[in-house]
Amino acid sequence: MSTGRNRLKTGGRWVVKIGSALLTNDGRGLDQEAISRWVDQLAALRAAGMEVLLVSSGAVAEGMSRLGWANRPHEMYRLQAAAAIGQMGLVQAYEANFQRHGTHTAQILLTHEDLSNRRRYLNARAALGELIRLGVVPVVNENDTVVTDEIRFGDNDTLGALVVNLIEADGLILLTDQLGLFEADPRSNPGAAFVSEARAEDDALIAMAGGGGKLGRGGMATKVRAARLAARSGAVTVIASGREPDVLLRLKAGDAVGTLLVPERSPEAARKQWIAGHLQARGTLVLDAGAVAALRERGKSLLPAGVRSLSGNFSRGEMVVLQDEQGLIIARGLANYGAEDARKLIGKPSSMIESLLGYMAEVELVHRDNLALA
Repeated sequence: MSTGRNRLKTGGRWVVKIGSALLTNDGRGLDQEAISRWVDQLAALRAAGMEVLLVSSGAVAEGMSRLGWANRPHEMYRLQAAAAIGQMGLVQAYEANFQRHGTHTAQILLTHEDLSNRRRYLNARAALGELIRLGVVPVVNENDTVVTDEIRFGDNDTLGALVVNLIEADGLILLTDQLGLFEADPRSNPGAAFVSEARAEDDALIAMAGGGGKLGRGGMATKVRAARLAARSGAVTVIASGREPDVLLRLKAGDAVGTLLVPERSPEAARKQWIAGHLQARGTLVLDAGAVAALRERGKSLLPAGVRSLSGNFSRGEMVVLQDEQGLIIARGLANYGAEDARKLIGKPSSMIESLLGYMAEVELVHRDNLALA
């Protein structure tokens, strides 16, 4: 078994994305039997101790089916109307099937702004994390009813990759109507070689990928780009056929199913690099010696009690620089509280947060998962 397959086998948290063509049986309406099979597999993974989050396409396609539309419209308002109609059937199908296994589901509709705005990003992260801890299966989709051309993700493959980063998943499973990635389009080139495993960052993969289908905005090219995004968080990606029997269970068993795209960095290194290199600092926190030692030597989170002073006008979720009392930068991280609230907390024990603010978002000012040492 390859290292990448073993990482997939041992990973405890997956994001599984199912495409429109699969869900709607190539546009003929929701494929209830197929949905039942996928839910059975997801339930089996959960019973084995895994955490799963589902990213589901199909709202627009199901709406088109209900409205009797043969072709995907181009007008935004017609797409939004189809999404609103189709989302009802999609949610009902998942809820009914997961209830057979005694499992609750939760509908999560996101826009690009939810993940590009740092405050909303952390709020979404906290909510999804709590749902997973409660044993609920989140069902995520783009909020097609309200998005505009300027803020839409463009496809649910990209959304799946961003959710991988959001919840720090180990694997992104992209279920499609193809066996995986080929070196050329097998429909026009029957002799095209199958790609069993490759580096997600390999530029040659883009040239191998084709365009999207009539039902969705995605295609193999968007799946390759999604794998690159997921790789930034250290996650492995699999592109596989959702019509393969027990495809999810076979992937968990380590079987060589689909195309495996592996990152070049470890999950922690990728996460820390993303935090350290992609955001502009909005404030500075000055730490006492005990807090510096806790961060550097013991890998701890930053608690309010360890902060001597702060400067800047930052909001919850924005980048702050952490430095010692001599001005040496110790780390960078994402603040769990805005500057106004953080000023009330510095030097105080975490047990006082709720009494000082009237609420408690987190016990830490900066969680270690959102912190990169300098």
